[in-house]
Amino acid sequence: MARDLKVRPLRVRDRGAALRYLDRAARLNLPLIDLALRLGTASRRGEGRAELLAAYRGRELVGVAALQPTLTLDAAVEREALEAFFPYLAGVGSGLVKSSEEVVGPLWEWLGSHGRRALLDRIETGYVLEGHHARLVDAERGVRVREARERDLDLLVDAARASLREEGRPDPFEGDPVGFGRWVRGRMPRATVVEVGKAIRSVGYADVQCERGWLLQGIYTWPRYRRRGLAAAGVSVQCRRAFAAAADHVQLSVVEGNTAAEGLYERLGFRSFARVRTILFR
Repeated sequence: MARDLKVRPLRVRDRGAALRYLDRAARLNLPLIDLALRLGTASRRGEGRAELLAAYRGRELVGVAALQPTLTLDAAVEREALEAFFPYLAGVGSGLVKSSEEVVGPLWEWLGSHGRRALLDRIETGYVLEGHHARLVDAERGVRVREARERDLDLLVDAARASLREEGRPDPFEGDPVGFGRWVRGRMPRATVVEVGKAIRSVGYADVQCERGWLLQGIYTWPRYRRRGLAAAGVSVQCRRAFAAAADHVQLSVVEGNTAAEGLYERLGFRSFARVRTILFR
């Protein structure tokens, strides 16, 4: 590590500097921006308190990383600052890292050299929707879009597990059903469900909600009900809420090769803006 670089926890008093720094690549850094905005606040139910690190060259902030709730790295960090974080990552037993290919590549090279094994390694395309490009749709007759409620928990747990299985990822419910249920319950205030009749058939989460942008994740439709416009209806409602709240944009990501999802979001007005690499490791 360069002698003039120092890494320390990011504090509440550093928030302004951190946001100015992260705004250099605001769309790629939206999850980190959300964590910086929530510095010093109570953790979300089901999540541990955010753990953020900052790399400084003298008094200049030159890098930001999050160790919790997931391993998240500044998408535009310079190589020297990225390497300054490496020793602090040695204590992360397992996790999910997601950032630009340029950042994840050298990070994974270092983690791999320290005996870590990838359970999942994939490329995703980041998509963004700005209000003036939106071509949102309304739910068809017999379809209802609403916010999730406590009574929906079991179905949302089932959807989360099914989504992980489709992605070839381990199912945390098998090892810790109580903890996994707690995690899903913690996301429920950010969940939107789509009902056909009175049965939930699609779900999505707006995990980041701030003026700089909303981030949609965990969009899942039960297989028998796909290609019926349910995900489009749910995402359209979330996008309308985001723009009504003065969000700059809405973003989400699609696993490379998922042409059905790409077509869906492009029809709603989303445009690709980045390639992102995601690695689940232990």
